[in-house]
Amino acid sequence: MMATAFLSSSAKTIFPSSSSQKSNGRPQFTVLCKSSFSEPKTQSLNLSKRGLTISLAASFILSLSNGANSIANAAILEADDDLELLEKVKNDRKKRLERQGFISSYDKERAYLQEVVYKFSKVGQALEKNDLSAVSSVLGKNTDTEWLKKTTAAFNKLSSSPEEKTEVDTFNSSLSNLISSVGKNDVESSKIAFYTSASAFEKWTELVGLTGELKGL
Repeated sequence: MMATAFLSSSAKTIFPSSSSQKSNGRPQFTVLCKSSFSEPKTQSLNLSKRGLTISLAASFILSLSNGANSIANAAILEADDDLELLEKVKNDRKKRLERQGFISSYDKERAYLQEVVYKFSKVGQALEKNDLSAVSSVLGKNTDTEWLKKTTAAFNKLSSSPEEKTEVDTFNSSLSNLISSVGKNDVESSKIAFYTSASAFEKWTELVGLTGELKGL
């Protein structure tokens, strides 16, 4: 607004003329119209607008190009990820089938482990009723029992990785604590030891691929 008012007030700019003077000796002035000065500014403004339009258009086209490249690169990366994931799934399935075939050849060991599932099911039901005498009758009074020896033999034959062997150790130590807690008539400790031992057994069956081979899991 201030600039507009300034331009309007200076519609006529006065400059002294050295070529002509009035009779009274005072210098005569030549009146110059504002239009003689405004035209270059208008042309400059038009050129600036044109340059800005071209710049914006170039920026827009460049952004479209960059966006297209980004989408293309993302598609390539996604395709690579899909192929890598598919290959991993195939390898995992192959290993699982090989593992299942390996386990299927140990029918005797699977029968031992199936017995563990049955015993733990009975122990869990007895602990819900706080019936420690029933727990003792199922597990025995110590770890030197026939069913536990067979279970240990099955563990040793089927366990290969460090993770599997760690779960076996957890199962054995927790089961020992369970039998000891039952002997002390400690219900709460018996429940905690049972939960830890049962969780370790379930984790071990998952690691070796026995989950679908044993009933009750």
